[in-house]
Amino acid sequence: MLNTFVVYVENKPGVLTRVASLFRRRAFNIDSLTVGRTEKPEVSRMTITVDADRDQARRIEANLYKLVNVLLVENITNQPSIVRDLAMIRVAATHGARSHVLELASVFRARVVDVSTESLTIEITGGEDKIDGLLEVLRPYGVLEMVRTGIVAMRRGSKSSDAATAVGAVAQETTGDDVSYSV
Repeated sequence: MLNTFVVYVENKPGVLTRVASLFRRRAFNIDSLTVGRTEKPEVSRMTITVDADRDQARRIEANLYKLVNVLLVENITNQPSIVRDLAMIRVAATHGARSHVLELASVFRARVVDVSTESLTIEITGGEDKIDGLLEVLRPYGVLEMVRTGIVAMRRGSKSSDAATAVGAVAQETTGDDVSYSV
């Protein structure tokens, strides 16, 4: 079962390596990993998707909390959440097939971001199923290149502000700490 973890960490060098090493040491394959700053510049937010059963997910969460720079961990797998992925797909589109590819893009609410004489580059945002569906209908035309950002997820409703408040309080406690830690 795919589990989605939201991990708030200190925005410091080496934190991503320590988190990824934790998964490597415990032989878990990270299916998706996205990292970005939050509204607080000293805090980054990781969205990690990993295939694990319920007991393994609990152990992952506990082990993440053991890392020094980890501020907050949430497993949002079974909670109402918004999950999105972004993909850019370059498709071979000769003059004859171009209108068909454009029509398919519009059906999936994707947009064309680049046009050349031999290809089109399409940008699509949505759930993994939506992106996989577009890929399947574009394959006969020739998918030349594809890149995906990985999953980003956020809990629905006002509960997400509770996490931000908790992270803000923890981040304020840790600022001014210039010590480098390794695991």
